[in-house]
Amino acid sequence: MSREDKAPWRDAVYQIIFEADTRAGKLFDIGLVVAIVLSVIVVMLDSVANIHVQWGHQLFYLEWFFSIVFTLEYIARIVSVNKPANYIFSFMGIIDLLSTLPSYIALFMSGASYAMALRLLRLLRIFRILKLSYYLEESEVMARALAASRRKLLVFLLAILTLVVILGTLMFVVEGPENGYTSIPESVYWAIVTLTTVGYGDISPKTPVGQAIASMVMIMGYAIIAVPTGIVTVELARSSANSNVNVAIACPSCMLEGHEKDAVYCRHCGEALLAHDY
Repeated sequence: MSREDKAPWRDAVYQIIFEADTRAGKLFDIGLVVAIVLSVIVVMLDSVANIHVQWGHQLFYLEWFFSIVFTLEYIARIVSVNKPANYIFSFMGIIDLLSTLPSYIALFMSGASYAMALRLLRLLRIFRILKLSYYLEESEVMARALAASRRKLLVFLLAILTLVVILGTLMFVVEGPENGYTSIPESVYWAIVTLTTVGYGDISPKTPVGQAIASMVMIMGYAIIAVPTGIVTVELARSSANSNVNVAIACPSCMLEGHEKDAVYCRHCGEALLAHDY
């Protein structure tokens, strides 16, 4: 459906639901986040046995109230966009659907309602509501930096994987099952825990040689932590120099966000951005 054929009320609904630049849009998003938080609290409280026994009926009605609200919101999102399929199969569209379905599935399947904790993912929209443009831009910079450094990080992770396999095998030979290193996978688990400086302590070396190896692994852990940090930091410095995006501007056709601040048309599909019509 073209912009010319789109009913004015659908444009208005779209502005309220998808854009955070208008007063109505901000109020809608704030109300939505409040509803999300309250609905998650209801689900969490309902999982407490004593509260469920005393307030189970009230929590049941509250949950259905929120489910109906989210269902209407989901339908409104579908009817307000130019291409509903793009929204339905987008990441947030799938999250919206998954946050609504459990209530209806729970009518036929016991325990499914607790999957409603997925609604917490929808709180990602809070960054648009508060209109913290600085943090929005930085999140976009972070995403670009991670994408640019993915090959280096992959090589780094493969090197770490090789290292922990070698260290785990070595500790299995040195310590043996009598000291808790019952298998190579168990020893690799120890190497991962030690190298990352987590140190649960459920497995620890008992022999002098094993303790010496563990000491070296711990020291190596501190040095290794700095490597991915440095890789990402370099890419962050490069990406931040060219940051010029506004995540609050969403394309009404393909649902792409993160356009440049002075963008008039979507960089993906060429659709005019509604934010520039007002």
